[in-house]
Amino acid sequence: MKIKVLGSGCKNCQNLEKNVKEALKESGKEAEVEKVTDMKEILKFGVMKTPALVIDEKVVVSGRVATIKELIEIL
Repeated sequence: MKIKVLGSGCKNCQNLEKNVKEALKESGKEAEVEKVTDMKEILKFGVMKTPALVIDEKVVVSGRVATIKELIEIL
């Protein structure tokens, strides 16, 4: 599984990345987590609001910080 956290590096982006890593840990799943800050790359996903979360090239969360519980369900 490949996970991308899209965003400029703001506090919300950092919180989403932290929640993703915690959700992976709690669920016992492994994934490659990549932080994407390049706006051209972010726009390729059609994301207009960050932070956003992409799992296996599909946008699953956009414009907010998902909770750890929500992320475990998504994973």
